[in-house]
Amino acid sequence: MKFIVSSSALLKSLQLIGGVINNSNTLPILDNFLFEINESALTITASDLETTYSTQLTIESETNSLIALPARLLLDILKTFPEQPLTFLKTEKNTVEISANNGKYAVAYVNGDEFPKRPQIKDSKTLSIKGNILFTAINTTLFASGNDDLRPVMSGIFFQFSTESLTFVATDAHKLVRYTRHDLKSVETGEFIMPKKPLQILKNTLSVIDEEITIEYNQTNVQYRIGNSTLTCRLIDGKYPNYEAVIPKENPNQMTLNRNDFLNSVKRVSIFSNKTTYQVSLMIAGASLKISAEDLDYSNSAEERLDCDYQGDDIKIGFNSRFLIEMLSGLSCEDVKLSMSMPNRAGLITPIDSTQEGEDITMLVMPVMLNS
Repeated sequence: MKFIVSSSALLKSLQLIGGVINNSNTLPILDNFLFEINESALTITASDLETTYSTQLTIESETNSLIALPARLLLDILKTFPEQPLTFLKTEKNTVEISANNGKYAVAYVNGDEFPKRPQIKDSKTLSIKGNILFTAINTTLFASGNDDLRPVMSGIFFQFSTESLTFVATDAHKLVRYTRHDLKSVETGEFIMPKKPLQILKNTLSVIDEEITIEYNQTNVQYRIGNSTLTCRLIDGKYPNYEAVIPKENPNQMTLNRNDFLNSVKRVSIFSNKTTYQVSLMIAGASLKISAEDLDYSNSAEERLDCDYQGDDIKIGFNSRFLIEMLSGLSCEDVKLSMSMPNRAGLITPIDSTQEGEDITMLVMPVMLNS
């Protein structure tokens, strides 16, 4: 086996897929990248059994080979090289010799046949979507997903495709975000729950790529084809909760105000809140919003007033400030609307502006019991 490859192109490819590899793996082979050489094409794969990520780049080679090379060592050495051609040569000493401009480096390899095979997706459904739209959908919802091992279905994003729209939902039972595109649709209906780790990897990939993405999925796996790269992951098994039932339909009390002012005010006031509940209270009357927090254990308290446009009855409602900050930070609009019905019912945050045509974002936050 012998091939020549650009050092920067190889490093970029390894960094793209390297996030899949765990710090500690049950199978030692998973600490490696799989190199599959097929004449002038090199396919590199990383896997943790649940998620498999492959990417392909062009090399100079006249042979076919399948070997696994240590991931951490390769990444560490490639980061130190300036752009230059590197020659990889398999020796008789069970090592791969890497020749650079100024030196040679021997790396022990493992037989590539031991590497787990990528799952084949059979009886699948397919959908195409722009990379920037998928990035926005994941970026808008991912923070609201849960971390409870007892409720695994809530630890990812629920993808719901229909012939009328595409919907992405995440919730941890305290907060919920629904991102819908009414201007996009699927040829056939389908749904699945994708876990958090591959979602984060996919989000990082899409942040620097803007092209058409092909999604292929069945009941157990989903595969994303992004240019020369393919990400495959096992789906979360289970039925997603009926999120529509928890979104209140009647919300007569509606407040509109500047998102940035609201966000900064909540950030400041929450510093004085109880460090167990992170509770802030909103008192809305007329065109005035009073945001307050107190920590009775340390006699700390804070209060701020903001102007707002409010329609409805005077109301006092409490929220976990961390949830409000996450939601307001996840939006890019100028103004937001907070819709409420009663102090013990969920509040809805929606952007007023800066949304694209056909885009609908709804953020739900559950209230907390106010201190008497």
